[in-house]
Amino acid sequence: MENEELKKVSELIEQKDSDRLKEVLKDLHPTDIAELCNELNAEEARFVYLLLDNEKAADVLVEMDEDARKRFLDILPSETIAKRFVDYMDSDDAVDIIRDMDEDKQEEVLSHIEDIEQAGDIVDLLKYDEDTAGGLMGTEMVIVNENWSMPECLREMRLQAEDMDEIYYVYVVDDDERLQGVFPLKKMITSPSVSKVKHVMKKDPISVHVDTPIEDVVQVIEKYDLVALPVIDSIGRLVGRITVDDVMDEVREQAERDYQLASGLSQDVESDDNVFRQTTARLPWLLIGILGGIGNSIILGNFDTTFAAHPEMALYIPLIGGTGGNVGTQSSALVVQGLANNSLSVENTFKQIMKESVVALINATIISMLVYIYNFVRFGANATVSYSVSISLFAVVMFASIFGTLVPLTLEKLKIDPAIATGPFISITNDIMGMLLYMGITVLLA
Repeated sequence: MENEELKKVSELIEQKDSDRLKEVLKDLHPTDIAELCNELNAEEARFVYLLLDNEKAADVLVEMDEDARKRFLDILPSETIAKRFVDYMDSDDAVDIIRDMDEDKQEEVLSHIEDIEQAGDIVDLLKYDEDTAGGLMGTEMVIVNENWSMPECLREMRLQAEDMDEIYYVYVVDDDERLQGVFPLKKMITSPSVSKVKHVMKKDPISVHVDTPIEDVVQVIEKYDLVALPVIDSIGRLVGRITVDDVMDEVREQAERDYQLASGLSQDVESDDNVFRQTTARLPWLLIGILGGIGNSIILGNFDTTFAAHPEMALYIPLIGGTGGNVGTQSSALVVQGLANNSLSVENTFKQIMKESVVALINATIISMLVYIYNFVRFGANATVSYSVSISLFAVVMFASIFGTLVPLTLEKLKIDPAIATGPFISITNDIMGMLLYMGITVLLA
């Protein structure tokens, strides 16, 4: 929302001008209203919500940032949350909101939901891990039986569709509620009325299990260009569906989390979080960086006689450390990206290391030759620095490439997020190893 619009709305809220504010809100999309409420305090947001109809109020609440939404819900009684918001939400959205509450408030909200079937669906969905297909799915679907005729199927579809905002697919189940296929809407129009659904349905649809990790769900939807994906239980019964808009939210959150890990943030944090939260998110890697720096100083301190004999060696310390860190981060970033989009697997570890070694060999040769030419011109052919820096750079690039490739693959095999391999971890490790290689090679050549 533009600053001018936000200022205008804020003035109307301050003036308690309900009529004019209601007119403004009427023409705004729920997402825009949610952005507005993110900037307001809880009481101001409450004033805005009182002017919205129930369905729009529910949509706005879903679109709000988690922190702003939590502050707002904390001041509302459980009965209001249930009857004003949850009753007008899809089950997956309702679960996202209720999951963030403590157990006592969850029970209170659920007890005030008027639709017992909806409350039961929410309770069932809350049992699933939020990082699995079961924790992401909703239960709103159009379902038909494989033995129904066309007229019977059409009549039932109309009844079910009344309670749904969007219909992506019509799912076909057998008498035991096991998923059998997808019913194309075109077939409903073109098929004779005497046909049964099982004769015209598309069999063996793509589906996922309730325990499938969200990362795998994202890959399936992306691979097969689906707008919705059915979810089945351990015996093949249809229990829910995941829509592409739910997946996009997860993709964004994962991308933000991985980016923050790669940037050296130890927890999820945003720019509008308080000072304490931002400090605790940044400090751990900074402290590790300090330890790495102290380690480097100790290493260099043991070679004071080498620096006394060849003071020009000190000029290349930033070059060695920076190059190792950059190369390692590049290698690890490519591996993390490959693991994320499923183009690379842990089983291909040896193949990937060999490929990265070839690339590193080419890069290391070019870099070391360029630096050698520079030092040859500046210090002469017989200078120790001309050889030691070039050989050290070659060794550092080779080590950093292989190390940057191997670490995220190892973390993936150990079921640890490989995104932590990029950024500070790789840079600090390669910096220390780079100094050891640099000093060791210099001593051997001196």
